[in-house]
Amino acid sequence: MTVALTSIKISTNFDSGNIQVLDASDAHQLLLAIKPDTRSQHFQWFHFKAEGMYVGHTHTFRLSNAGQSSYKHAWSGYNAVASYDHINWFRVPTRFDGETLHISLESREKQAWIAYFEPYSRDRHDGLIEQALNRAGTQLLATGKSVEGRDIQLLRRGKGREGQRKVWIIAQQHPGEHMAEWFMEGIIERLQQDGDDELKQLLATADLYLVPNMNPDGAFHGHLRTNAMGQDLNRAWQNASQEISPEVLFVQQQMEKYGVDLFLDIHGDEEIPYVFTAGCEGNPGYTPRIEQLEKRFRSHLSALTRDFQTAHGYTRDLPGQANMTLACNSVGEKFDCLSLTLEMPFKDNDDAPNAHTGWSGKRSMQLGKDVLSTVADIVCVLR
Repeated sequence: MTVALTSIKISTNFDSGNIQVLDASDAHQLLLAIKPDTRSQHFQWFHFKAEGMYVGHTHTFRLSNAGQSSYKHAWSGYNAVASYDHINWFRVPTRFDGETLHISLESREKQAWIAYFEPYSRDRHDGLIEQALNRAGTQLLATGKSVEGRDIQLLRRGKGREGQRKVWIIAQQHPGEHMAEWFMEGIIERLQQDGDDELKQLLATADLYLVPNMNPDGAFHGHLRTNAMGQDLNRAWQNASQEISPEVLFVQQQMEKYGVDLFLDIHGDEEIPYVFTAGCEGNPGYTPRIEQLEKRFRSHLSALTRDFQTAHGYTRDLPGQANMTLACNSVGEKFDCLSLTLEMPFKDNDDAPNAHTGWSGKRSMQLGKDVLSTVADIVCVLR
């Protein structure tokens, strides 16, 4: 027998919250919709809190417009994440019928948060910056401002001595890709380790330039792809402006000032259930030297961790056909350097599945630590 339940409360009045309530009168089957990015047609990210649930009952949250989302094929094989404390996240049964995404939770508590991926909050970001400055040996080299005036911190580990290689790592140009800042937390956590000979070797040769969050406005507002002006930052590297994309303009100005020898742009991919990199093979200035550096980077990282592979990824660009508005291609061409986009899944890594968490913040952090080992391996041959 079906028990009649009173409606439950859905809220999004918090950092990265995104959902629209269409009908919450039936607590068994709630009808919701994802809100689009500001000034943009993009939408996919969701994050909401459900209160007043019934312990032991299964509540189903139906995202009615999932079939019109930016990447509708991404819902195949996807399971949403949930948490009872906003700290520990787990995957829950999720079904896509071609139009609606059905997320089911057999509740153990009266309240829970449900999200597209384990969110990385602005409060945690602020704590990460403090941690980086006070315990990871970094300095705040410069601070840019987003469209809405939020800080974009550029951290440097190193003194900027002459002859040091300049390794740049930026994250979360696309604000819904929260795994990217979890990745950056892994890097900063490793920078705190004493007795790490591999890290010492790297820092003897290179300075690290880190931008943990490129798009704080979009992340705060629960966007998928764009900043507060509706600009996809990873399509703004040929025409960045103070009015539309100050986030990119700030980083470009700092790169001009200090130089770049290696560039990593950290992202998440909605559809592909693997970790992979995309390179600059379509750039006009692509050379055999860059090709060999890409191969060495991928070979080392794939040998180091099961969470990275080279068989799956994006279709390679034809020579001279690169999209130069992308950060990876633009920076690689301008500085004649190894430049890669690193992608992590929203789903799980099919090479190393974890049914409980899927791909997660913790796994993203470990990948960040592993990537530093690969950077240490390659840094002496960058030029």
